[in-house]
Amino acid sequence: MRKLTALFGRDDRFDAIKLNRMTLDSRSVRTGCLFVAIKGHSVDGRQFIPQAISAGASAVLKECDNADEHLQVSEQNQIPVISYYHLSEHLSDIADQFYKAPSQHLTLVGVTGTNGKTTVSQLLAQWAQLLGRKPAVMGTIGNGLFGALKPAANTTGSAIEVQSSLADFVQQGADFAAIEVSSHGLVQHRIEALHFAAGIFTNLSRDHLDYHHSMENYASAKKRLFSELSCQQKIINADDEIGVQWLRELPDAVAVSCNPAYQPTQENWLKVTAVSFNSQGATITFNSSWGGAILTSRLIGAFNVSNLMLVLATLLSLGYSLDELLKTVSQLTGVCGRMEMLHAAHKPTVIVDYAHTPDALEKALQAARAHCTGRLWCVFGCGGDRDRGKRPLMAQVAERFADYVIVTDDNPRTEDRHQIVQDIVAGFKRPESVNIVYDREQAIRTAVQSAVENDVILIAGKGHEDYQIIGHTKHHFSDQEAVKKYLG
Repeated sequence: MRKLTALFGRDDRFDAIKLNRMTLDSRSVRTGCLFVAIKGHSVDGRQFIPQAISAGASAVLKECDNADEHLQVSEQNQIPVISYYHLSEHLSDIADQFYKAPSQHLTLVGVTGTNGKTTVSQLLAQWAQLLGRKPAVMGTIGNGLFGALKPAANTTGSAIEVQSSLADFVQQGADFAAIEVSSHGLVQHRIEALHFAAGIFTNLSRDHLDYHHSMENYASAKKRLFSELSCQQKIINADDEIGVQWLRELPDAVAVSCNPAYQPTQENWLKVTAVSFNSQGATITFNSSWGGAILTSRLIGAFNVSNLMLVLATLLSLGYSLDELLKTVSQLTGVCGRMEMLHAAHKPTVIVDYAHTPDALEKALQAARAHCTGRLWCVFGCGGDRDRGKRPLMAQVAERFADYVIVTDDNPRTEDRHQIVQDIVAGFKRPESVNIVYDREQAIRTAVQSAVENDVILIAGKGHEDYQIIGHTKHHFSDQEAVKKYLG
């Protein structure tokens, strides 16, 4: 329980008011709640103050538009309503105070970048568990103690959700947490008050331009984790163009490269000197400022070599010994919906991956090709109500790297599925060779039944998702379930 006056200063009228949780959703308000009413991008939470009070809110914190209203207190039905100027920007700090600074009781690692956030955060948690820690995860797949995740609505939740989740982790005994940090979360100050033991930058490629409008804005949003927030160790992908720029500006950062020719200039660094791929994964030779070694990985694809090296460098920078990391690395397994391989006797190999950007699709297809002795198939679509500019670019990637392409629905949302496909098809040089099957299950069936034993089918775009959004409705649908059905 927290006293209202402990958060917002002394006011004898409200000294007895005690609060047990914070919420932005008036529908979840119960007695003891502090209802937070902010101006959202699509909804103004202040219009729900009466409903929150009727539901039993013990106090209301509302965003105000004028600086002179800051911390003024009014009453509605004898419930205090506190005005707060620029509330969205300060909400992380308020929630941090409310939930007793949970990030300071964890080894917290933030992972940002266009691709690889989920794999890197899951590998961090998995490896931490192998090393005897009790890890938690927050991100695209879900939030919770590792191995017991609950679905999450967003990659990075609201400032309140992040702090309350971290507090729950601490209460459950967690001592390590890996969280995905989205560009939206950074721009909207959702993680502003967190204390990161380490931050990781994976890469930057086209995504979310419907929100950020330019790659410069997108990059600036990601950079905030390393330049403006509390982040002790900074682990940067030196093979990424933006990463190279940031390493020049961050001399204390750790550089990670998968290029044998890379010449490190940072004090701390790690680079891969040789890689060999096989049907079981990869054998990786590396050197670093902590020493060198050869390790085996069960992960698929060159980009997963990069993901693994970023995780390794992070754990080394956090003080884990190279010897104990080498003893456990071979036990690491892949992540649901991230280059997830599905097999059946005498049938094609199917890989399900979350790739939904041109860069991610290219990397996924290149990785699939390394494990393919026959023809490579690609089944993909693009989400509705999202960046239309990337659709023809994804078509170009699919046409270049796959032998056969099937275009299908992803999550059409409220956009016309025919318009989405038309945008995609505009990117093909030979559209007549592309198969269009709108129904996603039928597209998967077509690929599985048309491919032969040595072929590989990449089904891209949805990964771990077990739903499809059509209109405003979520329908149950799993790529993995469909694949297993048609593989028999």
